[in-house]
Amino acid sequence: MSSVLLGDAQGIAVLDFGAFLDGSAKQQVAEAMLDSFKRVGFVYLVNHGIPADKIRSMFEWSKRFFALPMEVKQLAPHPPSGTHHRGYSAPGVEKVVQHVYDKDNLAEIRAKAPDVKESFECGWEESEQMPNIWLPDGVLPGFREACLDFFWTCHETELQILRALAIGLGISEDHLVKYHNAHDNQLRILHYPSVPAQELLDEKISRIDAHSDFGSITLLLQDDVGGLEIEDPNNPGRFISVPPIEGTLVVNAGDFMMRWSNDVIRSTIHRVRAPPRLTTADGMTPERYSIPYFCAPDFSVVVECLPGTYSEEVPPKYEPISARQYILQRLAATY
Repeated sequence: MSSVLLGDAQGIAVLDFGAFLDGSAKQQVAEAMLDSFKRVGFVYLVNHGIPADKIRSMFEWSKRFFALPMEVKQLAPHPPSGTHHRGYSAPGVEKVVQHVYDKDNLAEIRAKAPDVKESFECGWEESEQMPNIWLPDGVLPGFREACLDFFWTCHETELQILRALAIGLGISEDHLVKYHNAHDNQLRILHYPSVPAQELLDEKISRIDAHSDFGSITLLLQDDVGGLEIEDPNNPGRFISVPPIEGTLVVNAGDFMMRWSNDVIRSTIHRVRAPPRLTTADGMTPERYSIPYFCAPDFSVVVECLPGTYSEEVPPKYEPISARQYILQRLAATY
């Protein structure tokens, strides 16, 4: 185990995923990853398989996109409904919440502390249910191609992580992979503008409020600014920093994976706040860029608790459910 476990950050394992990819220690990596997901729902991966030059390039495209004038970015507008989660959202448009579905409650929460971030979402180019929304041809040439290339690059790493999870759970290596063809995945580029640090601390504004993700797993690439926090699994209500570690991919389990695993795997509440000890002389918190890749099982598939996660003594806690039914309900509440 020690050869693949490179360290520990706030209880989150830092693993050498290269030992899974090259086959030299597949079982060790799989067991260590599952252990971290059981304990905290998160893991850091080194040698994760996403090329460093592609990561640098995608962050450069992100910065170029968000540097465009607002009226240009609005040429690819996110629709009013959260169930068509594609295109550009300006600061304050989306409000991430945790299991709040009443329209009046949502409006009250949104008005109290808007999310000061902007984002662009894209997915499978052939989707009829959730077609992509791009800038017009000739505006930021190459952006569409870069996003789609990165979308499929992340999918390849997603499949390897799902294989490792399956091995850790003691089921067929391809059991989870066969439900994930990326048709319902989402690539998001995020920009958190520089804002007064005190307003974040006073909760007059927020970056992203405490929430859990909806799908199977999320892959996260972040810059070196920081600000991501997770709820301490042993002390609900207390949040601890998930510091950026150069060269790593952060992976966390979503609510659907927790349900699918009969609560064996933990989906942990997390949020983005002001980065610790990073405030400019005039009291501003620095801007932050991140790229999450949200992975979901195919919306058309109905799944039940995974083999080996239940028994006569520990029966299934959940009825079979489709990813479409679950995830679209969650998305609808964010807009």
